[in-house]
Amino acid sequence: MGKRRGPTQPDYIKWLLLAGAAALVVLMGIYGVRRYIWPHSVNVDRYRYPIAGIDVSKHNGDIDFDKVRDDDYQFVFIKASEGKTYRDDAFDRNYQAAVRAGLKVGAYHFFRKNRTGREQADNLLAAIKGKPLDLPLVIDLEDDWGNGATVSRQTAVERVMDMIDILNGKGYQVMIYTNLDGYNKYYKDLLGDHDLWLCSFTSPDLLTSMPHRIQQFNHEGSVNGVDGKVDLNVFRGTRSEWKSYLSGIKQPNR
Repeated sequence: MGKRRGPTQPDYIKWLLLAGAAALVVLMGIYGVRRYIWPHSVNVDRYRYPIAGIDVSKHNGDIDFDKVRDDDYQFVFIKASEGKTYRDDAFDRNYQAAVRAGLKVGAYHFFRKNRTGREQADNLLAAIKGKPLDLPLVIDLEDDWGNGATVSRQTAVERVMDMIDILNGKGYQVMIYTNLDGYNKYYKDLLGDHDLWLCSFTSPDLLTSMPHRIQQFNHEGSVNGVDGKVDLNVFRGTRSEWKSYLSGIKQPNR
């Protein structure tokens, strides 16, 4: 009986190619399923929701806000700070350019649950000092990986409330940004007295029971004046309701 012959080199190459092709098909399938189950955008009727805006940070690069305005966007939220010490390098530049373009401007702070509310309020207030705003100050409250994973829900909310109290004491109105998970975990029972900016890739028409003023509905938007993808938002109301909302926002010295 002769020795059993193993596969030749061409056989190995063929098998490797087949295995690679199979792996690619699986990955494409997983990606497609993820895109279906966890989409990054939803179509929104701009006739029904005529007031739209973007939110940006230094990662969006240099922005031509005149082109943003001319592309029928009325407001922008600009990242100002994060945690105890981080300041967004592009905040001043973005703020000045957005104001010159006539957009309604707000600022947001990414909340780090492992830092106190006082520390984070001080950081945000220093970042926006001397810059009047049209929209509420936003606390971006998310459960990103590594963002204070060991901090309890109770402690996180207490720190958020401390930050809110300090900002309110300085005359600012506060809005909470979060997604549906954050809404159920933090906002619904504990922070519901404050305006809500909700991230949800669901048509606003299907969220009529939700209390949010603004909805972020797209992480992959295309807007003139912004290179690459940008977050898109709409105000849940008419133009007249937008004007009424703006006039009622509490700001220092208003």
